[in-house]
Amino acid sequence: MFNIGMPELILIFVVALIVVGPKRLPELGRQLGKAVASFKRATIDLKEALEQEPPENIKEEVRQKLGYSDEDKKTSA
Repeated sequence: MFNIGMPELILIFVVALIVVGPKRLPELGRQLGKAVASFKRATIDLKEALEQEPPENIKEEVRQKLGYSDEDKKTSA
């Protein structure tokens, strides 16, 4: 995905160690891992929700609000 090799990872780790410090680095890593996992779960849930067909009662409600009926569909075909 990002094509990051070992030298780049070592550089990122050293910079993080200098900026954050050795005491807070493990805590920061756990928080980052939890955030990435949460984001991944949310994107999977969103993808599944978008792929599902809406229930019939919601479809009917949208048709009514838009003034669309099955008869309009038959006459335009």
